[in-house]
Amino acid sequence: MKKFIADPSFWSLFPQAAIGVLTVRDVDEAAKLTGEQAAEVAALLKSANAAAMGYLEKTLPLSQNRVVAVWREAYQRFPTKKGARCSIEALLKRVSKGEPVGAIAPTVDITNAVSLKYALPIGVENMAAFQGDLHLGVMAGGEDFLPIGSAEQDPPRPGELAYYDNAGVVCRCWNWRDGQRTSVTDSTSSEFIAMECVDPDRLSELQRALDELAELLERYVGAAVVAKQIVTAGTPEMVIEP
Repeated sequence: MKKFIADPSFWSLFPQAAIGVLTVRDVDEAAKLTGEQAAEVAALLKSANAAAMGYLEKTLPLSQNRVVAVWREAYQRFPTKKGARCSIEALLKRVSKGEPVGAIAPTVDITNAVSLKYALPIGVENMAAFQGDLHLGVMAGGEDFLPIGSAEQDPPRPGELAYYDNAGVVCRCWNWRDGQRTSVTDSTSSEFIAMECVDPDRLSELQRALDELAELLERYVGAAVVAKQIVTAGTPEMVIEP
């Protein structure tokens, strides 16, 4: 049995945060969609790009729009690597510049569509690669972390917030950069998916986004839901794999 546990050190920083967790098995990362399915997913992504514009006020810099500003403020509560930003900011930046997020692969397109539609960050990890339970908490600093696309270790700073397991860090600066060890590939079939919310006024949107993502992954890439729950300070852990 594997669990996801948000440590007390996390809640001391973000007592009102909520993390939507979805774990799935039997995912076909290399799924070949029918022409009709491909058109449906393309339409989802196109619609989500348009919906994302609704979160942005053109008269404000991107960093001052509410859905980005809450994450800029969140990243000031713990030490981060220079330039680290929440993943949703990168997606919204493209949209704001008139560069819609394009198609990559079915699972990525579905995840990006939900992330854009609800302006919430979503991260996906290879659950089979976890060593023991997955945690979210404050790091001592120096833990093992090999970033995707790098040949050199890039350990977290003391006090930095990160997802981690018994073997080291899984994602640095909370939801900024993933590591190679737990990255998703075409052969990945069991996945841990997290979408984070630091705005207590958006909890209902978080629930809708979590439900929608689960349904879309089931419909298009054969995913079977193992667990689905919103983790809060009152329910700080859950079983992600029986």
